[in-house]
Amino acid sequence: MTSGAYYRSVFPFIGLCVIVAVWQAYTELFTVSSVVLPSPSDIFLASVENFGTLMRHTWPTLVECVLGFALAIAIGIPIAVALSSSTLLNLTLYPILIAMQSVPKVAVAPIILVWFGLGIESKLAIAFLVAFFPIVVDTATGLNATPKGLLELAKSLRATRWQIFYKVQFPSALPFVFAGAKVAVTLTVIGAVIGEFVGSSEGLGNLLLTANSQLNGPLAWAALIWLSVLGMALFGVVALVERLSMPWAKDSGGH
Repeated sequence: MTSGAYYRSVFPFIGLCVIVAVWQAYTELFTVSSVVLPSPSDIFLASVENFGTLMRHTWPTLVECVLGFALAIAIGIPIAVALSSSTLLNLTLYPILIAMQSVPKVAVAPIILVWFGLGIESKLAIAFLVAFFPIVVDTATGLNATPKGLLELAKSLRATRWQIFYKVQFPSALPFVFAGAKVAVTLTVIGAVIGEFVGSSEGLGNLLLTANSQLNGPLAWAALIWLSVLGMALFGVVALVERLSMPWAKDSGGH
């Protein structure tokens, strides 16, 4: 491990320890009710005591996130390619995409629930919707940002349009693609939870609502933390794929 990577891992850990220590001291010093703000120790005990329940509810949320993200990639990248390749499509569809993104997904969730029912389809649709926009925008931006010198060189070598795309444009756009993917994969967690809030019998979002209705603060906060860990794990997987796909590029999160 290089010194830069060492510091990038140590400082967040130190910051987390400080936050947890202050949090624990505050709840004990002011005798805060666990319903209002449980202490980190209470949350940890709730996680241990309800480990099986948390694991059981994590799986459906994970499936919803992964499938929603995969669908956003499968549909978003081809649409981004079409937008970057056609001025007419860009002028026609881009304002519509912005209008769709401007609509709060919480407001759309009940409608999607009516369309797709209480099954995984409705959660998948909402996860897809929140992940779709950053993938399209970042990919299209990356494709349009290809250096003109590279494009002119490829044309001078009599490369076909398809060869220019997959040998020049798309490799140049990969940093943008992964930047959008890392944003999108964390947003899928939000989308899945919104769907579970609106209507579900399983998932961490459903567990969070159930714990709140029972005034079980420690379990509710445990579900929140598990959601956070799930989002970070998914982000880490995308970052790992980025590193493997572009070994020549520096980690976009490092400075």
